[in-house]
Amino acid sequence: MKRLRLLLAFLLLPCCALGAELKLTTWNLEWLTTRDHDLPADIHPKQPQDIEILRRYAEALDADVIAVQEVDGPEIAAQVFAPDRYSVHLSGDHVVQRVGIVVRRTMRYSVNPDLTGLDVAQQLRSGVDITLELHPPLRVLAVHLKTGCFDAKLSATSRRSCQDLREQVPPLVGWIRERRAAGEAFAILGDFNRHMDGRDQLWSALHRAAPMVRATEGRSSLCWRAEAFIDHIMLGGAAREWLLPDSLRVMTYRETGREWQRRLSDHCPVSVRLRLPD
Repeated sequence: MKRLRLLLAFLLLPCCALGAELKLTTWNLEWLTTRDHDLPADIHPKQPQDIEILRRYAEALDADVIAVQEVDGPEIAAQVFAPDRYSVHLSGDHVVQRVGIVVRRTMRYSVNPDLTGLDVAQQLRSGVDITLELHPPLRVLAVHLKTGCFDAKLSATSRRSCQDLREQVPPLVGWIRERRAAGEAFAILGDFNRHMDGRDQLWSALHRAAPMVRATEGRSSLCWRAEAFIDHIMLGGAAREWLLPDSLRVMTYRETGREWQRRLSDHCPVSVRLRLPD
């Protein structure tokens, strides 16, 4: 009887305990919506065939945690991420391009307040913040930062996109400092719309707030073509030691051509694996 109780206790342990691996992914699904109104003139809603293809890619991806961007609500998210396998938490923003985190249903997590400071002048997107109830816990922040300032200096520029991105730095830095002060393991992942290689001002500011590793550093993506990453995965606190070397992966699409890039997404899923401590 005692051995049976021990076996049951083992089976009831949360996912990813006992030194298991955790697959973290970020995926911008590019205007994942079926609405045909309130969209820019050059944006086309997803068709049923497009959503079905994305669903198959999500199934093959088989990630544990996915930071998603540009998702128009939980209903359409559930068409890509099977509800019997995943739960979906999206930001409270009232926009089409919402940010969210998709979590495998075998994992427990708690929801923290959105990082609304990233929504500069109520024109951009909040960050989504959850705590994965692992042993030890992992705080996860999903972001989608301002586009249009991929390499330019954040300081001394009149470019509006760079000004907006510069205003998003203090909320991010503040969040990182809070994690460092609390001694928490954390991950920040999503579409940063920034290359960040070399002596980049954004990466320097974030790294000064707390030591972090960026899985995409010095790497190139082979999504639709060879290009520098703008989707990044950063790890801080104890999570820096959990990153499995050479685990960075980009899932590319079998479909080719500009039509499919528009119909599916101009971003590919970017993943890493973590080895949680025993």
